[in-house]
Amino acid sequence: MTPFVNRHIGPTARDVDAMVRRVGHDSLDAMMRAAVPAGIRTAGEVDLDAVGTSEQDTLLGLRELAAQNVPGVAMIGLGYHPTVTPPVIRRNVLEDPSWYTAYTPYQPEISQGRLEALLNYQTMVGDLTGLPTANSSLLDEGTAAAEAMTLIRRAVRGRDDAPVVVDEGLHPQTIAVIATRAEALGIDLVMADLRDGLPVQDCGGAIIAYPRSDGAVTDPRDVIEATHAAGGLAVVVADPLALVLLASPGSLGADVAVGSSQRFGVPMFYGGPHAGYMAVRAGLERHLPGRLVGVSVDGAGRPAYRLALQTREQHIRREKATSNICTAQVLLAVTASMYAVYHGAEGLRQIAEHTHARAARLADGLSAGGIDLVSAEFFDTVVARVPGRADQVVAAARRAGVHLRLVDADHVGVTTAETTTDADLESVWSAFGVPGAPASGASRLPETLLRTDRILTHPVFSDHRSETQMLRYLKKLSDRDYALDRGMIPLGSCTMKLNATAEMEPISYPGFADLHPFVPAEDARGYITLIDRLESWLASVTGYAGVSIQPNAGSQGELAGLLAIRAYHRSRGDVGRTVCLIPSSAHGTNAASAVMAGMSVVVVRSTDDGEVDLDDLRAQCEKHADDLAAIMVTYPSTHGVYEHGITELCEVVHAHGGQVYVDGANLNALVGHARPGEFGGDVSHLNLHKTFCIPHGGGGPGVGPVAVAAHLLPFLPSHPLHPDPERREGIGAISAAPFGSAGILPIPYAYIEMMGADGLTEATSVAVLSANYVAARLRDAYPVLYTGAGGLVAHECILDLRGLTKSAGLTIDDVAKRLIDYGFHAPTMSFPVPGTLMIEPTESEDLAELDRFCDAMLAIRAEIDQLVAGDLDPDDNVLVNAPHTARELLEWSHPYSVADGVFPAGSTDDKYWPPVGRIDQAYGDRNLTCSCPPIEAFSES
Repeated sequence: MTPFVNRHIGPTARDVDAMVRRVGHDSLDAMMRAAVPAGIRTAGEVDLDAVGTSEQDTLLGLRELAAQNVPGVAMIGLGYHPTVTPPVIRRNVLEDPSWYTAYTPYQPEISQGRLEALLNYQTMVGDLTGLPTANSSLLDEGTAAAEAMTLIRRAVRGRDDAPVVVDEGLHPQTIAVIATRAEALGIDLVMADLRDGLPVQDCGGAIIAYPRSDGAVTDPRDVIEATHAAGGLAVVVADPLALVLLASPGSLGADVAVGSSQRFGVPMFYGGPHAGYMAVRAGLERHLPGRLVGVSVDGAGRPAYRLALQTREQHIRREKATSNICTAQVLLAVTASMYAVYHGAEGLRQIAEHTHARAARLADGLSAGGIDLVSAEFFDTVVARVPGRADQVVAAARRAGVHLRLVDADHVGVTTAETTTDADLESVWSAFGVPGAPASGASRLPETLLRTDRILTHPVFSDHRSETQMLRYLKKLSDRDYALDRGMIPLGSCTMKLNATAEMEPISYPGFADLHPFVPAEDARGYITLIDRLESWLASVTGYAGVSIQPNAGSQGELAGLLAIRAYHRSRGDVGRTVCLIPSSAHGTNAASAVMAGMSVVVVRSTDDGEVDLDDLRAQCEKHADDLAAIMVTYPSTHGVYEHGITELCEVVHAHGGQVYVDGANLNALVGHARPGEFGGDVSHLNLHKTFCIPHGGGGPGVGPVAVAAHLLPFLPSHPLHPDPERREGIGAISAAPFGSAGILPIPYAYIEMMGADGLTEATSVAVLSANYVAARLRDAYPVLYTGAGGLVAHECILDLRGLTKSAGLTIDDVAKRLIDYGFHAPTMSFPVPGTLMIEPTESEDLAELDRFCDAMLAIRAEIDQLVAGDLDPDDNVLVNAPHTARELLEWSHPYSVADGVFPAGSTDDKYWPPVGRIDQAYGDRNLTCSCPPIEAFSES
């Protein structure tokens, strides 16, 4: 194995020996043989051409791949634009582990920095769109528009049969994603050029381009009014930079606005990751998909941020969820929000005016040269008519290092950006064969649609003008959070492991960061080679025939896999197979994804020991023999055990005509030891942000590729603008870009190459060992709820605190918040079983950190025992008051000592201090505030 393997895996060889003995086995291999059922163990080694290279050689290879890409000057448009990421933001957000290794802010007391940044994002979006409530990001513009379509279905009650009108002026990839979702859900779409008005008298809603993909800026008010008259909701898809100069969708009467915030400082990344946005008018807040940051108060009455409303309800609602909770791009939303903080309203106006002035000057030069333009009024995109010679123009520009959009044989599109220079315009004029006569660059925006109201008026967008102020603001926010750079995040179900710097570094290489997703294939050779290899490696690891990297989140991978199953059945004439069986222990996302794929959810019971009840499974399969489409099963189970009945489960479902979807969320317990494609799976999604080291970024980005058996290969995601013509037709686009979040694929590529097959197998073994070590140390204090063969768990374990907390008059929250005082992020609370903690230590935590966590849990157990014995005040004790803040030291009034409260056993001088106390969730829902509160709110408290 390479030295990198020993860097990635925390415990040393000596530590592993000690841990194995504590678990009750003679060797690591013996423990894995006992844990993994013999019937699913892989027959041979993982076949990878990555043999485990050094960090230096891996980085050299990635530099060579990046050099094979030709970013040039990207003037293609279509929703992707060159932008300048201010270096202070690039270095201190995108490249800073205190931001990119954080987890989703479900524990708000230790996520205040990230939550403030996201609230800034929501405020920015709300200001630009003129709508009061925005969510904290979606995956991209295409999926945001599709989410808006499903919002229409939810919000317009009793109108399920009413069509949704879609503007032909939307970007083609946005239309493609909408169409994929609509087909699965049975939503009737009416395509129309909405410049000609609404084509129907009755509709559920309309999705309107503003500006259009061809650049034209047209007044949407008549269509909005007609949509309302038809009983529907009006959705406007808008470019946020254009909205700096143009009237907001809200002021024009829109109900919903969606789009992408990519051009606010986020590199193009060959298509992603980028933060989509959505904002809604008053009354539609509870229909918002994804996550919503709100303002509440802590125990001292101070303002504090937390996830609001339906954000916390999505998993609970399962098949009734309004969306999949995983649809977010937090790290990119933070970057976009900080771009607005850095530039402020005046800076954004200068950037927007520069972008528009370059487009206007470009148009003047083309017109002076006799070139006919499609639109007279536009923001940043000019489409020129060049009958029969569009290919020649695009080719000439490419020879000059400029990428233009080939619209068709007669039209060429050119889009300007904040980076566009006069030299770029000269190159474009030359490609068109015109001299580029002196041009005025006078505004081409319609006078009736100019923005007149102020934006970004909150002080946060004007207080950080200097580099020093901006640097300190970013540092202040990151210090308020807890991420992997501080310590262990022992969450079950979401693997939080090392995201090595060598894996992260290549995403900043210009050849990877600055490439437009729709450049010709020959200018993306490095990316295409990387993606082909990565897809091949993932297929080998999982035992499947093929992989598509397009889904840009685990939620999207789930949807893609289910759509593949649906398409397969339909190709065989089995259109009635629409039932999806889901075990009661499954991730809540599974049920939500099944509904989004047009399936009906039927729950299969679990046995008392946490496994799928095979008797109930047989009964449900018999009952649904004619309409069974699939089962979604997580393996190892969500209860943290290797179920011995998995092969029988697959056989039963197959015997009744169904397909087996193996949720890859827990693949970190399988790699190198078992392959889902070999033990009965037909399709799986993989979480590259878990098993394969893409960092969680505070709740996104992620990548959820879908892996399928040979018979499902024809039903992998397609894309109308895919560089491979053979992959342009199929079941449809899942994400806006052909390869989804391609910009972060160098991370798992580097991880797999540096680990090699043996290293990946070792990582799995140590991850399982670490979970069993924690279980062995804690089981006498906290019952381990589920175990498999020989009393072993898989890569995570569930501690049952229900009896303890009940006897002490506590809640599971009290234990979770007390862990903060000991310097830890809490494990997963009350999932999949209420009143429990799910712990997943991963292979990356060393033995000292594992022991520190176990010591903290044992100390908390002693505190619980004191409370039960009556030695602590039941209403004023270290548990119910946790977490304790530094501010409390000023007016300490508790019956226990300061040492017991804030420096419990095991604390160090490097103690993490939460910036707020226990947050009142109910208060925040009763008093919904989802944009930046005034500064006075903090000073008054």
